[in-house]
Amino acid sequence: PPPPPPPAGSVSHTLFLSPLPPQRPGMPPGSRMPMAGLQVGPQGAPPYGAASPMRPGLPQSMMDPFRKRLLTPQAQPPLATPRRGVKRRKMADKVLPQRIRELVPESQAYMDLLAFERKLDQTIARKRMEIQEAIKKPLTQKRKLRIYISNTFTPAKEEGEGGERVASWELRVEGKLLEDPSKQKRKFSSFFKSLVIELDKELYGPDNHLVEWHRLPTTQETDGFQVKRPGDVNVKCTLLLMLDHQPPQYKLDPRLARLLGVHTQTRASIMQALWLYIKHNKLQDSHEKEYINCNRYFRQIFNCIRMRFSEIPMKLAGLLQHPDPIIINHTI
Repeated sequence: PPPPPPPAGSVSHTLFLSPLPPQRPGMPPGSRMPMAGLQVGPQGAPPYGAASPMRPGLPQSMMDPFRKRLLTPQAQPPLATPRRGVKRRKMADKVLPQRIRELVPESQAYMDLLAFERKLDQTIARKRMEIQEAIKKPLTQKRKLRIYISNTFTPAKEEGEGGERVASWELRVEGKLLEDPSKQKRKFSSFFKSLVIELDKELYGPDNHLVEWHRLPTTQETDGFQVKRPGDVNVKCTLLLMLDHQPPQYKLDPRLARLLGVHTQTRASIMQALWLYIKHNKLQDSHEKEYINCNRYFRQIFNCIRMRFSEIPMKLAGLLQHPDPIIINHTI
């Protein structure tokens, strides 16, 4: 029922109560927000609000700058590492000035020692490269390959006799290793990449004067080669035998061969000789080590004034050729 009306002469007061704010998540009912600097919470536990997680929906940019500085780990200064060794002095730093050499006559002995040291460094570098190359490639042994070339002639038979009526000859090319202690015998064809027999072009014409054999992946090895042709006169022939070098060898351009003193060698040996020539003649740029300053011989061979070390294999490829074959002249 409605409340009774107030008595006459009394004053009424109306209280307006605002609703309580919603309870903060994670706080017990009836508790208040802690004041700054006060420890609130159970004994031994971190205070409320300290290192608390981010408020849901609060952007990162609204974090307290002071709290952000506390959360960010400070970079530790790097520890100084002790030097393991002093850098070796360059040869240019060891050379005495001309004025000192004039004042001290005994300094010539020091300059002679520097020249000997430079020569010794080149020898050590060359030997080191030779040892590294010897470790990489398989062990090889030198043996003599004896080649036997023989021919037989079959005369023409008279009518009524058995046999061929046309005279013919047969050429045989065979070979074997001398002083081979191993029991495993290699086929004769395994030593070659190709074999070409060139006959007299006037006797057998331009289409039938060449007999060629080239190694293929499916080639069956054989102990020898034989060629049979009709004829009853002497025939001059030329045998061209191309050895199968392992690893492959190449013949250098005559100009570069005279410069390096290398005629036919593997690619690694040619690169080694080229590097020793560059080092001996001081063609490497003193400031930009990856460049080579070409002298007058290199400018004629490589057609450039300056080139990078990385360009040497590409430029060298145009100066390499197949090695010369073994040439044998024979008369049948």
